[in-house]
Amino acid sequence: MPAELPPDHAARMVRATLALDGLSVGDAFGQRFFAPAPVALQRIALRAVPRGPWEYTDDTEMALAIHGVLGELGAIDREALALRFAARYVADPVRGYGPTAHGILQEIDAGVPWAVAAGRVFDGTGSMGNGGAMRVAPLGAYFADDLDAVVAQAAASADPTHAHPEGRNGAIATALAAAYAWRVANDPAFAQAHGAAGLLAFVHARTPAGETRDGIATARELGREATGLFAAEVLGAGWKVTAPDTVPFSLWCADRHLDDYEEALWTTVEGLGDRDTTCAIVGGIVALRTGREGIPSEWLREREPLCFEVRPREEAYQITR
Repeated sequence: MPAELPPDHAARMVRATLALDGLSVGDAFGQRFFAPAPVALQRIALRAVPRGPWEYTDDTEMALAIHGVLGELGAIDREALALRFAARYVADPVRGYGPTAHGILQEIDAGVPWAVAAGRVFDGTGSMGNGGAMRVAPLGAYFADDLDAVVAQAAASADPTHAHPEGRNGAIATALAAAYAWRVANDPAFAQAHGAAGLLAFVHARTPAGETRDGIATARELGREATGLFAAEVLGAGWKVTAPDTVPFSLWCADRHLDDYEEALWTTVEGLGDRDTTCAIVGGIVALRTGREGIPSEWLREREPLCFEVRPREEAYQITR
């Protein structure tokens, strides 16, 4: 654990909270479009904003855990994060966790070391799921000024549940995208150096080799003129619930609409697939470029209040921001 918090910790937490807002609204928005494809696509074509309230899912629950550890420690301690993941899970286990996550988090809560619990799933290969990516935008925001730290800390944040390299790579790529979005909006020298090449080029250059990175390369070749539905057909949109099948599409959506939170989410949800997770990833990234004012105020109102403390669900609505 770090000896002390960084001197700019408060400022880092402001932008981590901005990413959390963008992520949680995206998560809750996408969750509202789980309907048969023809119905969902008709609503999307009409830009029919769902009725509230919008409940968030495990994507936000786990992002809240990361936000909490950063707030307390200023860095990712994997043991502390694993225990916080498990505590939030036990307090509210019906947030849409996948079967693998249920098993890992139940074992951690029962006292099994996180490395053992995460490492023995899928016949010992570990999970390459998209869970490491869906929750990591606040971390990318917190460490945005230090790209080496973004990579190392994102990998550490994935470890308690995702032992497979692709699970970590999805987290790294998404955290890099979040850092890019913040820096391109707030660091003129960075924007001059990297803004023209775009988010996908920046992330591709720094993501470790593997299927996720290969998918990002394909996303770069796809260009920005495609529809969300076509991009999802080419890249995948989380149908397999893996990082390679989720992160490239999500980053393509974020890159295409980095200046427009609302349009970014409509394009993302058009791809269907694992739509709460893709929208969480995109929302957490794009909010760092647009600022909180870029998130529609009515969408923020419809999202249920964030519960920063670990409390059973029936008590969660007492914790508001």
